Amino acid sequence: MRICVINHPDTTNLTPLNNLIKILTTTTPPIYLIIGDYEFHYFKTENNINTLCISNKKIYNPFLRIFNYLFLQINIIKKIVILKNKVDSFIFFIGGDTLLFPIIFSRLLNKKVILLLAGSSIKTHESNYDSLVSGLKFLRFFSLHFANEIIVYSKLLIQDYHITSYRHKILIAHEHFLDFTKFTIITPYSDRPPLIGYIGRLSAEKGVQNFTEALSAIISNQQDLHVIIGGDGPLRDAIETALQEAGIADHVDFPGWISHDDLPKYLNQLRLLVLPSYTEGLPNIMLEAMACGTPVLATSVGAIPDVIQDEVTGFIMENNTPECIAQNVMRALNHPDLEGIAERGRQYVEKEFTFEKAVERWREILNDI
Repeated sequence: MRICVINHPDTTNLTPLNNLIKILTTTTPPIYLIIGDYEFHYFKTENNINTLCISNKKIYNPFLRIFNYLFLQINIIKKIVILKNKVDSFIFFIGGDTLLFPIIFSRLLNKKVILLLAGSSIKTHESNYDSLVSGLKFLRFFSLHFANEIIVYSKLLIQDYHITSYRHKILIAHEHFLDFTKFTIITPYSDRPPLIGYIGRLSAEKGVQNFTEALSAIISNQQDLHVIIGGDGPLRDAIETALQEAGIADHVDFPGWISHDDLPKYLNQLRLLVLPSYTEGLPNIMLEAMACGTPVLATSVGAIPDVIQDEVTGFIMENNTPECIAQNVMRALNHPDLEGIAERGRQYVEKEFTFEKAVERWREILNDI
């Protein structure tokens, strides 16, 4: 099977796409990519990968965004035309579930269309109060209808993503695997300072503002506690202002965007990673933290409950209100078997998230399609 992966050009997180490409080049080389400028510079020199670049301007005016999105889809269709005799199947990956017109065009060319839902783009837009979310829902509805196959990370996501009516064409697989020579325990848990943190995009769907609001109560209970908020995004200025107003800015460090190579160093400092998201697929940062022996406290969204059993391999909180976050951070930090939970979490990801397991599952998927 000759495959092309199409990624929405707004994507800046390379890890999921990089993992998927590594798996696919093992099973069905060569691979074609239709990707944005950011990813193009990363993949253009890779062997067995043929890249076609599409540009997309960041536009905030709702009216102009509509025309820009139509123009983007036309550009993707032009790239598909170039590949029509070289490719049998198109995998629409991150953000691909709203690329309706390229999906329809691919079907008209008698190509297989596979939607790989890495997360809920609709829930992300809803969390950010996007004025165009109704139009995006319309595009997604028909994209799901026209896709030959839909791949999700977990059976839990079928109901979460409201796609139960498509059960007949849903398959379960993920592209997650870790380099356990990199993501490993560097600093023993007992030697770590009193430090907790959030690492990820600083945007509304991640619940990071709720975490920020919870910090006053958390720090008042544990005066020696310090916090890392790593990452970048549209909420950074608002978060820094809120911490100043709460009088706790001295307790919080903002290292900014953290490179993937530097992540193990940061994760090995933490006693607890907090992921208070409104929506997720299967967050890489959760698996990477667990591999580094860092317990994770997360909301029960996406495929997270497949990995974290409360007080067994990590901690689950009922919701992501500031009050709930504060209560659960203290519950986790005061748990009598915290090191045991961290160790069981590490053992779980080392067993379940190997490259070999991911490749084996994708071979099965591609054979079934």
